Amino acid sequence: MSRTVSIADKAAWLKESSVQKLLAVLAAEGEAARVVGGAVRNTLLGQEVSDIDIATTCLPEETLRRAADAGFKVVPTGIDHGTITVIADGRPFEVTTLRADVETDGRHAEVAYGRDWQVDANRRDFTINALYVEADGTIVDLVGGLADIESRTLRFIGDPEQRIREDYLRILRFFRFFAWYGKGRPESEGLKACARLKDGLARLSAERIWSELKKLLAAPDPSRALLWMRQAGVLTAVLPESEKWGIDTIHSLVKAERDLHWEIDPLLRLASMIPPQAGRIAEMASRLKLSNSERARLEAWAETAMPQPEISETGFAKKLYCSDKQGMRDRLRLALVSARADAVNDNNAMMRAGHLSKLLEFLDYYEKPKFPVSGGDLVAAGLQKGPEIGKVQRALEDEWIESGFTLERDALLAKISSYAGKV
Repeated sequence: MSRTVSIADKAAWLKESSVQKLLAVLAAEGEAARVVGGAVRNTLLGQEVSDIDIATTCLPEETLRRAADAGFKVVPTGIDHGTITVIADGRPFEVTTLRADVETDGRHAEVAYGRDWQVDANRRDFTINALYVEADGTIVDLVGGLADIESRTLRFIGDPEQRIREDYLRILRFFRFFAWYGKGRPESEGLKACARLKDGLARLSAERIWSELKKLLAAPDPSRALLWMRQAGVLTAVLPESEKWGIDTIHSLVKAERDLHWEIDPLLRLASMIPPQAGRIAEMASRLKLSNSERARLEAWAETAMPQPEISETGFAKKLYCSDKQGMRDRLRLALVSARADAVNDNNAMMRAGHLSKLLEFLDYYEKPKFPVSGGDLVAAGLQKGPEIGKVQRALEDEWIESGFTLERDALLAKISSYAGKV
């Protein structure tokens, strides 16, 4: 016998006037509308709700008309696939007509609209993502999602292989959702299907792959999911750079994040899984179509040399002046993560961790000093414009750095003549 479950007392978002009004508008005159997916799942798990998606029996054009007549702003973002974005009080809601998949090719689906909630639920990916909620807070569970929420089990709806062949991105989503919501071991049939069909990942766009990886790496603790991805051969398929480098640092990095109150940083987590080789990073960035800033950060990390052990603050300041600050921070943080892990059985590693912590603290307050001599100063001192100016300026800057940035402008200007014609 099925039990009635309500989230009325947990879902403050469901009581908002804009949500209630939109659901009522879409459910009028014999139609129906329910909130579906992540908002329901996260409320049941006690997690933050960001996006609210709505499923309705209204056809897309009818959704447009009703929402506009009710005073909502409407945007036909995915109208060809039955999805309309409705904006209420500045908040976007994705409203999608109930659908059935007519034909799939592993990436896209041709859909047909319908009125059957069971059919709509059956076409979704995982049981925990196919829970509906009525306007009064009553949960509608057609695929066993409530039981899987309680046990924190990530389970494909129906046959895992069929679900994956409909869209191979579901392999990565399986591990991503497991990282965020799963407990214990991944569900065995789903895991086996992901391993068997991993070659289908090659059919996906780079943007979709990187988007999923980044979301997975943003989970509070992705280490278990990454371990099972590696076991299934999925991680090597999408991130071959990690194959011989390994993911052992991830667990220690997550612990450091918690202990030291670092913000979760998907890019630093990625760096911990790949070799610090600029050439391989460039290839990976091109393959996955990383943004320019993501690529630059990873390359800077790879090209930044670690400071010598026990370097002084003055020596570190000199090194920082000639380094990328973020690249150095990433280098030091990953070195600290390794030192902390080794310190359990190694007193020298404990001392190294303490020194690295001091360097990171210094870096946090470091501001790059400005070299006080410009090219204009050299021209004013009588040097001819051309390559010599750059050489003299660099020689003066090297001397200024070597002094620990203590040589003042007048002292530097006085040295111009000693370098002119000699560099």
